[in-house]
Amino acid sequence: MELGFLQRLRESSLWPRVGWIYGTSAGALAGTMAALERLDELEDFMLKLQPEETFRPHSLWRLPLLGSHDYRLPQTVAERIGDLVPLAAELADAPIEVTVIATDVSDDEHGGGQHAYELAYSSRTTPPETMAQAILASAAISALVLPRRVGDRIATDGAWVRNFPLGLAYAQPGVELIVSFRYLPKYPRIGTEGLQRLRRRLERLPKLPPVRALIEELSAAESRGERGEPTHWPDMIVRLMRVAIQQNTVLEERVARDKDEALRALEALRRDVVAVVGRNKRLARRIEEQFDAARFPFLGDRAIPRIAVQSSAGEVSLETGLRNPQPWTEDAKRSLIRRGYDLLDELLVEEAVA
Repeated sequence: MELGFLQRLRESSLWPRVGWIYGTSAGALAGTMAALERLDELEDFMLKLQPEETFRPHSLWRLPLLGSHDYRLPQTVAERIGDLVPLAAELADAPIEVTVIATDVSDDEHGGGQHAYELAYSSRTTPPETMAQAILASAAISALVLPRRVGDRIATDGAWVRNFPLGLAYAQPGVELIVSFRYLPKYPRIGTEGLQRLRRRLERLPKLPPVRALIEELSAAESRGERGEPTHWPDMIVRLMRVAIQQNTVLEERVARDKDEALRALEALRRDVVAVVGRNKRLARRIEEQFDAARFPFLGDRAIPRIAVQSSAGEVSLETGLRNPQPWTEDAKRSLIRRGYDLLDELLVEEAVA
C-alpha cells in the first residue's frame, strides 16, 4: 500500500517539490527507494517477496534466547536490491533528504530528555555504513527479532518511539505541505498451535520427570490462551507493542491537529482584535507587532496543510499468523499496491492536485 501511495505521489505535480521523506520501519526502506527514484525496482522486489524472506520462525525452544524469528530481510535485500552501504552513499547526494527512525535500546544512560530513546538518522549527516544499518534496524520488529547494532548504538524497531514521524516534518522549517501515509495494522495472534504440537510430541515420553513438568507448563499456557490471556512472554510483548505503537501514533497526530487548530484560533483572535480597534491605525499596528513578537513553543510558527492517507488493508491482506504464514500471492500484492495508489489519488482529486 505504501508503494502504491509513493507511485501516485511520484506521478503528481507535487513530486518535484518533495524535499524530505521521514520513514519508520517499512517506511525507511520504501522512503530510501523513493528518494533514489527506484520505485520500479522496489515493486519488483515486493512482488517476489515471501514471508520466510522477511522473518523466519525459530524453533520454540529458541524463543528465550533469540526471539521468535530470524531476521531474514537484510539478507534478502542484499541479494535482490544490493548492498545498502553504496545505496546509502548515493542517498547522501540525492535531492531528497531521508530520515529514518529507530529505537535506542543500548545498555547505558539515556538521559531524561523527551526523545532520549529516539534515534533519527538523516541521509545528509549520517555516514553510509551507519545509515544502511539504521534502515534495517528501523524495520527489526522487536516482538520478533533481537535488536541490531547501528554505529555505536543498539537499535530496534522505530515504531516504539515514533511510529508515524509526523512531528519531524512539522519541525522542519522548509516544509510547506505534508503528504503522509499511515497504515492501520491488524496485529497477528501468536496462538497456541505451536505449543500444542510440542506438547503432543512430548507426550510420547511421559515417564521422564522433566518432560512431565514441561507438558504441564505447556498445558497451562494453552489454558491461558483459551481464556484470552497471554500464552507466553512473546505473546505479552506483542500485546504491549500494539499498545505502545498505537498510543504514540495517536499522540503524534493529536499534537499536530491541536497545534494547527490553535494556530488557526490565534490568527482568528488576531483579526478580531484588530477589527475591534477599528480606525485607530496606531493601536492596530501595535497589536499586530505584539502578535508578531509573541512566541508559543507549544504551537510552532505556522500551520501546515496536510494530505493524509490512513487505511487498513481492507479485505485483501498479507497479514498472517506468526508461526505458519501462508504464501503471499502476486494478485494480493498488486491489489494492495493499487489500493494505496487509489487512496492518495482520491485525496489529490479532492485537493485539485494533478
